[in-house]
Amino acid sequence: MRLKTFTAPGMAEAMQTVRRELGDEAIIVSTQKDPDTGEVHITAALESSEAEEDAIERMLGGGMRPFISEAVRQALSFHGVPGRLIERLVVAAAAVDSDDPVMACAAALDANFIFAPLPDKSAPRPFILLGPPGGGKTITVAKLAARSVMKGRRVGVITTDSVRAGVVEQLASFTRIMDIELKVARGPEALKRLLEDNAGLYDLTFIDSPGLNPFQDRDQSYLADLVEASKAEPIMVMAAGGDSSEASEMGEIYANLGVTRLLATRLDATRRLGAVLAAAASAEAMFCEVAVSPHVASGLVALNPVSLARLLVADPDEQVANALHEHPSYSEALT
Repeated sequence: MRLKTFTAPGMAEAMQTVRRELGDEAIIVSTQKDPDTGEVHITAALESSEAEEDAIERMLGGGMRPFISEAVRQALSFHGVPGRLIERLVVAAAAVDSDDPVMACAAALDANFIFAPLPDKSAPRPFILLGPPGGGKTITVAKLAARSVMKGRRVGVITTDSVRAGVVEQLASFTRIMDIELKVARGPEALKRLLEDNAGLYDLTFIDSPGLNPFQDRDQSYLADLVEASKAEPIMVMAAGGDSSEASEMGEIYANLGVTRLLATRLDATRRLGAVLAAAASAEAMFCEVAVSPHVASGLVALNPVSLARLLVADPDEQVANALHEHPSYSEALT
């Protein structure tokens, strides 16, 4: 089976390209739409003839495709990925015409997840970071602000976490260095007024939310009020290395709050990423950036299918930074 991803401005154009290159026998595996650009990504497959499959099987000695599938399965099992998700990814990886487990895993990830980094120029809506206590929301806000400032953007930073001791002071220590005035909003109504007063002043606005218990209805309700008042795009922030079952349940909860993307933190301090995949799958959230360093100025990296596959399939003793080095796009590597 041949598997290939096509990108076009719209669905009609994408389907025309699929039919032109793969013919009418092509099977549509997945369709995805980029929420920022509106581009459509279609992954399509073309079944090989029985004679072709037999020839490939003879050429590989009957062993290569099972080896690729088993390598991907073992890697995902090591990371603690939930069993049902492992099966989905292994089936997709086995359909890829590649003898490289990383590339097969990358294609499988692309077929099952969307990768959409946060915009670094401007955005019509603010971004509000949601997540459990200790997930790294506050330092992530500082990292996002620093990245935007270094690119010459006008940046607004708001904290709604005025209860926990030291949180405002911690974030303010970073914003002062970047010459950003940290705004404090005590509650949904205050947040709404603050955003209305500052409308049009910034290219990008990042909002830090309190680290509340996602399993408490009252806390969920408060976060929902913040999201509604701000009209912001909610981003789920989760530390890597947690329990996959817990992460999956949290993903469902944050999905109810409208999260669109998942930003994973602490990849430099964990060896297993199953919780990250479980949360993204249950929340149906897009992967955006990952935090690979505690340094504010250079701690975020945009995630793509190849970099995530390298993290999953590579030797767990390798450094995260090595797995996230620049790499040819997975689609080019598969052709």
